[in-house]
Amino acid sequence: MKASTYISRVNDKLLKILLESSGAVLVEGAKWCGKTESSLQIAKSVVYFQDPDEGPGYLAMADIKPSLLLEGDPPILLDEWQMAPVIWDAVRFAVDKRGLLGQFILTGSSTPKDNVTSHSGTGRIARMIMRPMSLYESLESNGSVSLKDLFNGKADIASKSTLTIEQIANAICRGGWPAAVTSAKQSARIAMNYVDAIVNFDIHRVDDIEKDPERVRVLLQSLARNISTMATSKTIMEDMQVNESSITDKTLNSYLNALRRLFVIEDVPAWQPSLRSKTAIRTTNKRQFVDPSIATATMRTNAKGILRDFETFGFLFESLCTRDLRVYAQANDGGVFHYRDKSELECDLVIKLHDGRWAAVEVKLGMKQIDEAAANLLRLSEKVDKEKMNSPSFLMVLTGGKVAYKRPDGVLVVPIGCLKD
Repeated sequence: MKASTYISRVNDKLLKILLESSGAVLVEGAKWCGKTESSLQIAKSVVYFQDPDEGPGYLAMADIKPSLLLEGDPPILLDEWQMAPVIWDAVRFAVDKRGLLGQFILTGSSTPKDNVTSHSGTGRIARMIMRPMSLYESLESNGSVSLKDLFNGKADIASKSTLTIEQIANAICRGGWPAAVTSAKQSARIAMNYVDAIVNFDIHRVDDIEKDPERVRVLLQSLARNISTMATSKTIMEDMQVNESSITDKTLNSYLNALRRLFVIEDVPAWQPSLRSKTAIRTTNKRQFVDPSIATATMRTNAKGILRDFETFGFLFESLCTRDLRVYAQANDGGVFHYRDKSELECDLVIKLHDGRWAAVEVKLGMKQIDEAAANLLRLSEKVDKEKMNSPSFLMVLTGGKVAYKRPDGVLVVPIGCLKD
């Protein structure tokens, strides 16, 4: 069931691999990020629970005899499965009964309420996070520097990005939403529509708890102002209380959990390596949206606006880089973290693969801070206990510049417009 205008995604290969090794795959992520279209490239049958004509019938069928929804040529796509949570256990049972691989694909733009399924699906249902498009997927990065190659020791890089600072600013505000990437007009408006939908509709439906739309918007604005920082809940509350004096810690946590369930926010967890000497490592997560355009849409700013505020631009650029590295790291069986210790040594992003390999990345929009960033990376590398864990596969300064090269000290300088998985 292939869409003729489909733009290939990095996760397409991973979805195929997961279907070849599991009875079912859950593809989850933010609304509008392309889960359904990606799944349709493989699916042979489909059930749309959100279909205004057929959906009510499907939901009724799910209550009476969910197994009827699992009939058809596999893989069967069950789109927005969380609207009929009983489908989860039906799929798990069908996978056990059939004993075959690649039977079902479930897509979901929110996680269901707690305790709606009787089994976790472990061993039957594999999981894959899908995020908005990276710059390589939107054809704005030329992909001349591969993360996979870097981890495999191919670090003799020499290439050039064509992206300008203005184009990077536009990409941040537009976001990686497929509809925005392919739209010639009003692409930034799509991110604003996304935020409006979250505030006015989606956040209330995720847990059936009514929430004040204005309070949700104020929270998103506070998170936007603190993007790419380790702002605590107390900092967020104090920031919100300028406009929301009645906000409590319990209410804040409830709202944040709802936004996590909708895959709107995806904070960066702290990396905790083995170090040569005892140093307290900060465990606070770094505040992050799943896409930088959520921040700019929430703040109602545009490319011209962030170009006039280079400090904010820098935080938003780190958000863009975080999104892209998450896409590329997942394709290499890894994840993205951050590091900060008691001595205030920081590393913006750490890529850690499941086989134990890792790499440290500093994000710098301009070229003036590259020397300082490289020194930081080398300090972190020296702190790591090489007897207990691997040496870094590479150290990288990820920039908004033009040229990719290897410094005499071994640190790589890579424009975001050159990177791919």
